Amino acid sequence: MNYTYFNPTAIEFGSGKISSIVNYIDKKLKVLVVYGGGSIKKNGVYDQVKTALEGYTWLEFSGVEPNPSLETLNKAVKIIKDEKIDFVLAVGGGSVIDGSKYLVAAALYDGDGWDFLDGSKQVQKALPLGAILTLPATGSESNATAVISKKSTNEKRYFGSPLVYPKFAVLDPSVMITLDDRQLANGLVDAFVHTCEQYLTYPNSSLLHDGYSQTILKGLHNLSLNWENRRTALWQENLMLLANQALNGFIGSGVPQDWATHMIGHEITAFYGLDHAQSLAVVQPYLLRVMIEDKKEKLLQMGKEVFNMPQNYEIVIEAIEFMYQSIGVPTKLSAYKTDNKVIQNITKALETHGMTALGEKGNITLDKVAKILEMSIKN
Repeated sequence: MNYTYFNPTAIEFGSGKISSIVNYIDKKLKVLVVYGGGSIKKNGVYDQVKTALEGYTWLEFSGVEPNPSLETLNKAVKIIKDEKIDFVLAVGGGSVIDGSKYLVAAALYDGDGWDFLDGSKQVQKALPLGAILTLPATGSESNATAVISKKSTNEKRYFGSPLVYPKFAVLDPSVMITLDDRQLANGLVDAFVHTCEQYLTYPNSSLLHDGYSQTILKGLHNLSLNWENRRTALWQENLMLLANQALNGFIGSGVPQDWATHMIGHEITAFYGLDHAQSLAVVQPYLLRVMIEDKKEKLLQMGKEVFNMPQNYEIVIEAIEFMYQSIGVPTKLSAYKTDNKVIQNITKALETHGMTALGEKGNITLDKVAKILEMSIKN
């Protein structure tokens, strides 16, 4: 093991914690509150934010969509520059927080903010950012990466910088009460795959990292088995905490990581509009089957430690599929509206983006991606 781990985000976890944002935002700062489609006005979050920001100078920007688009976000960048905003407060799920990471970086950059996404430029400075999480899934509230879509070119890319870590993140599980089943299921699948990307590779020497990942996976599996309790405070509290820990950077420190499911999934979402978690669920089982020789040792370990199943790595993949399906998330691309160019579109996009050697060993080639997609399309 050889790694540096750094996470500067202060976590305020628990009911009523939204009021704590005043401890992190100086009243002299001009604040832009960024949110999505307006659900925060139905669940009471907006009113709590408004109360907390009494005495502050603040503006708001709404309309950040799921899979936040460059086109929408650049409208907010203009507001930040024109109004001389000092602090951005993201109020929402991973899309709003990801979008706000783009905002704080692009607002202090003279060029096209997409430069950060295509890799031609690195973030040199950023405005301070805070987050109030309303939809647990991505862990974006306490990590340094963001995924942004460009509608004009059907691209979905990511960037990362320690400069865009939120200064604080409020995790109040009580705000989850208005989430629908699709959002809860997506959050569970998202967190599970995030953990798998850092765990389902090949054996490593860290007992702590494997044990920690297995605890997260067991917890999420337990929530799926208790899906009927998804409306309870205890269930939702656990999902919020598990999703945060799945991608705050620690379990991936010093161990091999995969992320091929995400790279393929991003392209599916860019072309066909699937939710992020849905795109992961239709890729992961078939990727595991295609790469089973590379992953069988960790699949065996996962079967024993997470699912308490016999030593059969093929059955573990079936268990993962069953878990997703049991909470209403399909594991077949054929369940969604696509076209007969899926394989061509996805492999071509990956090639264009230089992603021709994916996975922890760099051996998931485009022909293997095509095979994965073909398996997912078959009924």
